[in-house]
Amino acid sequence: MPPLLKSFLHHLQPPPPPAYSLPFSTTTSLPPNHHSPLITAVISLLTHHRSKSRWSHLRSLLTTSSSTPLTPGHFSQITLKLKSNPHLALSFFHFTLHNSSLCSHNLRSYATIIHILSRARLKAHAQEVIRAGLRSPILFNNDEDAFAEKTGLGRVEQDCEGHSRPRYQLLKEVKFFEVLVKSYRECDSAPFVFDLLIKSCLELKKIDGSIEIVKMLGSKGISPSISTCNALISEVSRCKGSFVGYGVFKEVFGLESCEHGEKMRRGFRARPNVHSFNELMVGFYRNGEVEMVEEIWSEMDRFGCVANGFSYGVLMAVFCEVGRLSEAERLWEEMRVKGIMPDVVAYNTVIGGFCKAGEVEKAEGLYREMGLSGIESSCVTFEHLIEGYCRIGDVDSAILVYKDMLRRDFRLEALTMELLIGGLCEQKRAFEALKIMRSAMRDVSFHPSGKSYELLINGLCEDGKIEEALKLQSEMVGKGFDPNSAIYSAFIEGHVKLGNEEMAAMLRKEMSAAQKQKQED
Repeated sequence: MPPLLKSFLHHLQPPPPPAYSLPFSTTTSLPPNHHSPLITAVISLLTHHRSKSRWSHLRSLLTTSSSTPLTPGHFSQITLKLKSNPHLALSFFHFTLHNSSLCSHNLRSYATIIHILSRARLKAHAQEVIRAGLRSPILFNNDEDAFAEKTGLGRVEQDCEGHSRPRYQLLKEVKFFEVLVKSYRECDSAPFVFDLLIKSCLELKKIDGSIEIVKMLGSKGISPSISTCNALISEVSRCKGSFVGYGVFKEVFGLESCEHGEKMRRGFRARPNVHSFNELMVGFYRNGEVEMVEEIWSEMDRFGCVANGFSYGVLMAVFCEVGRLSEAERLWEEMRVKGIMPDVVAYNTVIGGFCKAGEVEKAEGLYREMGLSGIESSCVTFEHLIEGYCRIGDVDSAILVYKDMLRRDFRLEALTMELLIGGLCEQKRAFEALKIMRSAMRDVSFHPSGKSYELLINGLCEDGKIEEALKLQSEMVGKGFDPNSAIYSAFIEGHVKLGNEEMAAMLRKEMSAAQKQKQED
């Protein structure tokens, strides 16, 4: 057991008020040294009977030997005796769930089986039980008000988003954590049991509860594993914003601001690694915070973390996004010098940047290089190239890439079709665009978007093919897409070109009425 965790469990005492705290204690009412005859019989039956007959005999024993079901304390006593056979202990737990009239549960009994599974490194099973416990409406019904008052969870405070809310909303996660702490040593558990709790909370989107558990561990100089810390930073950045994620980053790694920069608080066993910084960079990139991505990149260097291919990919994506292609190219060359092999994501990032800037020749060069390097191109690669060719007006090359894409059985996205249709319609080739869409609908079960219909209808009307446009508009409505002002305008202009002013005037009135009805709705 790590020294810090051992010290935490031995000497955890409640800090003085008024600071928020939990009255941690590892003292607990230990099961008695002797077992009742029923408990002894259950343990004997579980350990000595064959698996096929074990459960029917157990059901019979519990039905005939006692008028009251096994208590949570009984379950814990039995399970502790089975800790050398964790799979049997888990089967016994499932038996009690499927026969709820024969055994009741509380948080303590759940904690016991979680610890038994954790010490046996059956992490997936332990997490399954934790998730079930957190979802259970029964385990947390007893003494909630007293617990909230005792822990300070009843107070109204600001959460990490700055919203005021009562802290009792964190009751389940915090209470679960406290029970796991109390029963830890008795069950001879493994330190990562707290990581499993935090990860389970994250999976269930209990973000604030996860943060509170990390804070309580951190107040004693203990940090979860680096992978758990990174998962927390990622989920917080995704759900609450990148700046909140950055705050959690500082919290979980014990960083304190001082005049000399950031320093690690003593006692923390986890230090940020390259993946920690990658999560921050992705979070800020997702929120469009370009300057912060660059700042995190610089901070990574200050911590002595070496950027990997993913790190470079994120920063290159940022530069490509804002049109700083020369800096993206500089990073690309820096990767080569350092011997960092770009992956398909890195290639796609730079190819996409070149295509958006209209530098398709450079994008083609990287595409060829991908093949020579043995890196399989992806659907995104082809989408970038199609966009690039359409952007410079080379629609025929875009069609060739599109056909190659279909030959490789890549999924056809609506955006790719929209790019092709738009490119063809700009060159007065709307009927050809319609044929391509029809072929995709027939051959690869493509479902057109409303935008695809809009582009085609506009192109057909410009080409004077009003009848075909009307058929397409009818099909579009049949698929649940209502005509918008752009489609009305396309038909109006098409009729005007054909000299049909009366129909154009009628459509103008219809469009005006439709817009008025939409505003009223």
